[in-house]
Amino acid sequence: MTENSSSLLSWIIFTPLLFGILLLCLPKKFEQYFRHLALVAGMANLLFAIKLWSNFDGAISTMQFVQSIPWIPKLGISYLLGVDGISLPLVMLTAIITPIAILGTWPHDLSKLKQEKFFVLMVLALQTGMYGTFLASDIFLFYFFWEIVLIPMFFLIGIWGGAERIYATIKFFLYTMVGSLLMLVAIWWMIYRYKQGFGVPSASFADLARVQYNFVDESWMKAIFSEQGLLFLAFTLAFVIKVPMVPFHTWLPDAHVQAPTLGSVFLAAVLLKLGTYGLMRISMPMFPEAAYYFSMMMMGFGVIGVVYGAFCAWGQSDFKKLVAYSSVSHMGYILVGLFSFNQVAIAGSLYQMINHGISSAGLFMVVGFLYERLHTRNLDDFGNIAKVAPLMAIGFMILTLSSVALPGTNGFVGEFTILFGTFQAQPAVALIAGLGVIFGAIYALKAYQRVMFGPLTNDHNKNVVDLSVREFLAMGVLAIFIFGIGFFPGSFFGKSDTTLSVYSQQLIEKVIHE
Repeated sequence: MTENSSSLLSWIIFTPLLFGILLLCLPKKFEQYFRHLALVAGMANLLFAIKLWSNFDGAISTMQFVQSIPWIPKLGISYLLGVDGISLPLVMLTAIITPIAILGTWPHDLSKLKQEKFFVLMVLALQTGMYGTFLASDIFLFYFFWEIVLIPMFFLIGIWGGAERIYATIKFFLYTMVGSLLMLVAIWWMIYRYKQGFGVPSASFADLARVQYNFVDESWMKAIFSEQGLLFLAFTLAFVIKVPMVPFHTWLPDAHVQAPTLGSVFLAAVLLKLGTYGLMRISMPMFPEAAYYFSMMMMGFGVIGVVYGAFCAWGQSDFKKLVAYSSVSHMGYILVGLFSFNQVAIAGSLYQMINHGISSAGLFMVVGFLYERLHTRNLDDFGNIAKVAPLMAIGFMILTLSSVALPGTNGFVGEFTILFGTFQAQPAVALIAGLGVIFGAIYALKAYQRVMFGPLTNDHNKNVVDLSVREFLAMGVLAIFIFGIGFFPGSFFGKSDTTLSVYSQQLIEKVIHE
């Protein structure tokens, strides 16, 4: 790893937490400034992320800005941070989405937001967990931040969610905890195996990847119950629950529908990417034989997710649930691309993580705008909105075009690259997954038509207020990224090219060699 004495990564991770401590010191009479404090924290982290981006050397494939402090020496566990071309775009995504989400989702009537200080504190804690997961280079530290993310999201849904928030919260917690417990067992085994093989303990990603885990591919049963097979499945189950992959997806629509808008934005834009990032960082490079052996199964689940998610979205009358199922469909593409073991498709999967994060954040914000104004998410209650809220209609249209992967938008960059690369490896899989583009266009354009140009059935729609200045600013920034990445993808992903190239080559070489 490339050593760098900078503590910049620690500043990125813990700046939100420092602002959280400051928030706790503020008396209640300053509650009108609580959300401003959250926005300032988000902007501060954005500046740190921009500095990280500008100083990152795209020609280097290994970890940069490395910071290492012993934590539990007897187990080889360290506070070890690093960033490469895979984690860099995801850090930038988190830094960009955070201030946009705060600007675009805060309710106009603050009296509706109970326990505002605790709400802001949970938002800040969530940021620390997300940044830490993307920047950890020690597998136990990765798990530590992975679990931290669960706590604030639990409270965001459980306290500020809808009428069925308790059910959704418990379901979300149980699903993620089952996967997390299996992952923890696998982590302890990997640390034990490294000490057994090399004589000293270590929990760093780089060291654990050196261990040769036993794998037998004579039959499905032997493959599953071999050492590498069990480790792969333990980690992968935790990650695909977070993605979420069909059939482990059922917690997502409930969580989205019940979560406050800000929670839904973070959940769709960033939290789902923790799962696909885990697949790229741990499941595939550390257990390459098992990953390749089960690749057709994983691509199959990905294709099912693409088509099933699109059909479920098509049939929804709840606007928020429609967007939630669209995430199931779009995340399916990422699974297909990753497990195609094709260099182009793997790169496309990383692109799609970022692009889906941008478009899904905007779509959930639109749902929030309409719900705050009309207090309904039923598509049948909308209609004629474009006439009274043209700016909202334009913003919604841009997000819809991105979601359906229109050329010139960021969505096209990710989906086309995945399908093109997958076609080189598995043409049949790519063709079936390509149907999702058609189905996605049907449900997305149908939803847009019903909301913006449908018949006027609700007199309240005549008085819908257009975007406020802060809402317009949030949507405008998303639009810039949608078209900026769509027309100039290299400007955002160029610094990842070397890392992705080396990553894919090493992964494929491991499989071929074995």
